Amino acid sequence: MKILQVGPYPQAEILDVPIPEPGPGEVLLRVEAVTTCPQWDLHLRHNEPMFLGHSFRYPYTPGQPGHEATGTIAALGDGVTGLSVGERVSAWQDPGHGKPGCYAQFVVLKAEGVIAVPAELAYEATASVELAMCVGATFLMLREMNVFRGRIVGINGLGPAGLIAAQMARAEGAAEVFGFDLSVARCDYAVVHAGLTSAHDPRTAPESLFPARPKKASLHCGIDCVGAKQSVEWLMDRVGDTVALFGVQREDYSFSPRHYHPMLRLCGYPGHSRAAAEYAVSLIASDRLDLTPLVTHTLPLERYNEGIDLLESQQAIKVCFHPWA
Repeated sequence: MKILQVGPYPQAEILDVPIPEPGPGEVLLRVEAVTTCPQWDLHLRHNEPMFLGHSFRYPYTPGQPGHEATGTIAALGDGVTGLSVGERVSAWQDPGHGKPGCYAQFVVLKAEGVIAVPAELAYEATASVELAMCVGATFLMLREMNVFRGRIVGINGLGPAGLIAAQMARAEGAAEVFGFDLSVARCDYAVVHAGLTSAHDPRTAPESLFPARPKKASLHCGIDCVGAKQSVEWLMDRVGDTVALFGVQREDYSFSPRHYHPMLRLCGYPGHSRAAAEYAVSLIASDRLDLTPLVTHTLPLERYNEGIDLLESQQAIKVCFHPWA
């Protein structure tokens, strides 16, 4: 079978290796589509740690960093129940970056790490379930706080996570959803494909619509999908109630006296869960979440570097690789 191995940029090689066999509690997934994770793929390209204490070693583990995949179950390991050969599933749990990943024709995954998805949908509609699970974990937390229904929500960062967050906010009953991104093209794209009320460059967003503290905030809840200090603090200054931090934090954020009254809640990430995966798939199955707009380009696995070039230049939001093309 084919499997990608990434080395120091620009090295990326397709290896020919035996098809693996699933062990106890595992499944063999025939990968029909796998989407990029811009965070992992771009950090791997530039040898930039994803977070404090992290480092890359090259050549990287074959198949990694691919982890957003969909396909059919080709074989079951001993003791696996509740799944069947030929069933359409998506990965919702990253297998870990020391194990072969999903940039391959076949991959072994823990049975508990895959979830059944609607078989009638295009592969692009279910490949990014893992990311939808990640965003869904934040939304399950916020739903318990009752911050959505009939309220005004702001989404900072209109990349893949932001497109999902905007749709989830609508699904949870938000009255209006505004988006913010430095890219005008991404703003325009998100309005069309994610149901935003409008989208704005935060550097030029009208103060009359989005006043900063100490003026009364026009946004009730905000989700930051960027993680940068400037991005988070811009949102904190314009949200009256709750800001959820989804973007990976790499620096300190300032909670200033102006945020204390009216009181602002700042929420960290609650962690991945099967419940969040089930939540995401339920939205997909009920036509309230469409992951296809995340995929702007499709390529064969052999053109991996070309796909990452598209991410780096922001011509692509996500690239979907078809290992059998």
